Amino acid sequence: MNRAIIATVALHAATAWAHDSWVVYEGREGPGKGKRIVLVSGDEEYRSEETLPQLGKILAQHHGFRCTVLFAIDPKDGTINPNVTNNIPGLEALKSADLMIIFTRFRNLPDEQMQHLVDYIESGRPIIGLRTATHAFNLDAKSRWRKYTWNHGEPWPGGFGKQVLGETWVSHHGHHGKQSCRGIIPPQSAHHPILRGIASGDIWGPTDVYGIRLPLPGDSQPLVLGAVLTGMKPTDEPVKGKQNDPMMPIAWTRSYTGAAGKAARVFTTTMGASQDFANEGLRRLLVNAVYWTLNMEDQIPPQGTKVDLVGTYDPSPFAFNGFRKGVKPSDHAWRPD
Repeated sequence: MNRAIIATVALHAATAWAHDSWVVYEGREGPGKGKRIVLVSGDEEYRSEETLPQLGKILAQHHGFRCTVLFAIDPKDGTINPNVTNNIPGLEALKSADLMIIFTRFRNLPDEQMQHLVDYIESGRPIIGLRTATHAFNLDAKSRWRKYTWNHGEPWPGGFGKQVLGETWVSHHGHHGKQSCRGIIPPQSAHHPILRGIASGDIWGPTDVYGIRLPLPGDSQPLVLGAVLTGMKPTDEPVKGKQNDPMMPIAWTRSYTGAAGKAARVFTTTMGASQDFANEGLRRLLVNAVYWTLNMEDQIPPQGTKVDLVGTYDPSPFAFNGFRKGVKPSDHAWRPD
């Protein structure tokens, strides 16, 4: 093998590689060089297993972050199966992570896997939660970490969602599958660094607005409100009446002080389905949020971060049992042109 071929193989190997159960995108040049992000997928409906690999590619290719994407894995055949709620291999990567991005739904993980998540959550490092992360866990009574469950009572009501992200599962505020969502930026939030390069109305997605109990707790700051639309097109008009008066927050910031006594920056959005992620405004919101949670907001350009899609992105419609069968983490490995 000549030197040119060896160099090409080495470049590709350093840029992205896949374990049997997860995929890693090595950061290229950019402000995120040297920072490690772990993206945890696992939901049955909104195709987190498609959103998070594309987000990882964007963060690695355009911004330099090293991204490890984890999946719900079927132990019988090693394929990605979001209906397997008790297995997300690779969570030990959180030990060295600078940021966790979580998009799971009602997971009942064994104690040894939950331990890695709990250690991270309580460490004071930053967290980004997407869509069903408000109800990320549904742990059985035998779990050491039962208090992280979405509907836990006192002394930790609402579990991880309420206590860490700011809200747990409440309701579909919009009519699921019939009323889409447009992001509206209230004047008091317009100058927040996460919203650089995003105008009111730029964010749209076919998923509906989630119900939120107002006001959000503690130091939560709503950044984007969700206008419930009359239909499933970005040009549809907002619904008239109580559904949009008041509008529910669909993105907010807050802090969480864990057992280590250190306050972490937290960003939550109730959007993030794979079809939502086709929207440039939402992609920019999430990438800007990565910079903000890592205390790198001074490196967000005035026009916002670069969020061009990397490679092919063909999101599946949200639906239970709508995941692509037979896909393995290695199928998400990406090689640059």
